[in-house]
Amino acid sequence: MSNLENKVVWLTGASSGIGEALALALAKQQVKLVISARRVQELERVKKALNLSDDKCFIQPLDLEKIETFEQATKNIIAKFGSIDILVNNAGLSQRSLAKDTSIEVDKRLMNVNYIGTVALSKCVLPYMLQSKTGLFVTITSAVGKIPSPWRSSYAASKHALHGFFDSLRAECYDEGIRVLLVCPGFISTNVSVNALTGNGMPLGKMDDATQKGLSPQQCAEGIIQAIKSGKEEVVIGGLKEKFGIWMKRHFPSIFSIMIRKMKVR
Repeated sequence: MSNLENKVVWLTGASSGIGEALALALAKQQVKLVISARRVQELERVKKALNLSDDKCFIQPLDLEKIETFEQATKNIIAKFGSIDILVNNAGLSQRSLAKDTSIEVDKRLMNVNYIGTVALSKCVLPYMLQSKTGLFVTITSAVGKIPSPWRSSYAASKHALHGFFDSLRAECYDEGIRVLLVCPGFISTNVSVNALTGNGMPLGKMDDATQKGLSPQQCAEGIIQAIKSGKEEVVIGGLKEKFGIWMKRHFPSIFSIMIRKMKVR
């Protein structure tokens, strides 16, 4: 998909971090952009920064825990633009707690937001893509969707689950013109750790050192745009440490197991 001009792109989690940076990058591609998140005031701020007219940008509030609202939200976008060419599943929650200290309610919430909510929204969009015989799902997972990490047990599980679902969906729908891109960011300097859930469900409230030293959201957004344009099925966007870790896990899993126990991930 080398030319994104006038493509209808629905972007979740657009109010901050990678999502906000990606909204700005997509606006430069002259797409018709739908931005979603829970906080309408923040979406209005982002839309103002995009400098797009109402004909090119539409705000659709969305909470991934409220699956019952997805069908109407999808219909609103179809009524506005007539189609959804690309769904960017970016919204989600992270975690910073040991498995032994994490309540099952927190485990459930991470799965409900990151996996169930993302899959449910994609299933609302899928029939329209099948009808038009074209479409692209861009799902932002994580480097921990490929490799495990301490302090992120259920977050990692939810991201692994996304790989399983969307890899299967790609195989099922390829002949119908549907494509899937899985994006695996490593450490990106956003508020992801600040908002991450701790074992009792409260936000961590501070930034990890590793996150603070990560790539900028703008670098991540540009990498995503490049991957979309080049037709990639999966891309890792991060520093040498994350990419090396994924390589080691694939080729030398026992050595990686030792490495990850000693690696600074907070």
